[in-house]
Amino acid sequence: VGSRPLLYQLSKAGKLCVPAMNVNDSVTKQKFDNLYCCRESILDGLKRTTDVMFGGKQVVICGYGEVGKGCCAALKALGAIVYVTEIDPICALQACMDGFRVVKLNEVIRQVDIIITCTGNKNVVTRDQLDRMKNGSIVCNMGHSNTEIDVASLRTPELTWERVRSQVDHVIWPDGKRVILLAEGRLLNLSCSTVPTFVLSITATTQALALIELYNAPEGRYKQDVYLLPKKMDEYVASLHLTTFDAHLTELTDDQAKYLGLNKNGPFKPNYYRY
Repeated sequence: VGSRPLLYQLSKAGKLCVPAMNVNDSVTKQKFDNLYCCRESILDGLKRTTDVMFGGKQVVICGYGEVGKGCCAALKALGAIVYVTEIDPICALQACMDGFRVVKLNEVIRQVDIIITCTGNKNVVTRDQLDRMKNGSIVCNMGHSNTEIDVASLRTPELTWERVRSQVDHVIWPDGKRVILLAEGRLLNLSCSTVPTFVLSITATTQALALIELYNAPEGRYKQDVYLLPKKMDEYVASLHLTTFDAHLTELTDDQAKYLGLNKNGPFKPNYYRY
């Protein structure tokens, strides 16, 4: 299931009617759909809609989770000057160590060319901040929902909306300033780009295995709560897709497995391991 905050809220309130598997936080979903896929689709979506050149552009990425990391890596590789906003000190420190300047959005709002939201939160970019953006700047969302950019605040009589092509609107201020809004604040990678079949295969396999596990589990194993995908299944999903790259896994000897305290067939990492 993708909408994990709602699931956990329902569980906490005792309103969850059935067991639920949190697929969104499985390693294969987080890394491949959120990090590696978004690293490609952010560029694809921006190019398809705006034909923008990234070299030298000042870009602010709101959020440095897996999606934000992918977006930052892609834009940095093409020569963009990338800023990051974060609420979490650990993610913020990661961004610093990866070579990005961590700022508050208000500190750079007047100078940036592109704003990309990747937080899953709401009202990350407000009307006041949109008012201060420069002419021709681009605003788009790569986060979990369509609430990150306060699009509703732009539907007022003093602002004019001009549809220039599919999924691309110019929002025009009374002084003639134009801000380019993509997909009306919805997910850019789903609205303006494509998701590679390889990534869809990984995500669909993860979801299918979660459903099979819930269906086949003996009565009492799963209560009316939210569960993470078992590590063994995450590893199985990954192993199924290694053949695409003609990758060959090294196998532990019996002595090595005993030394590490592992089963030769996995799982190879404890549940607390962070990939």
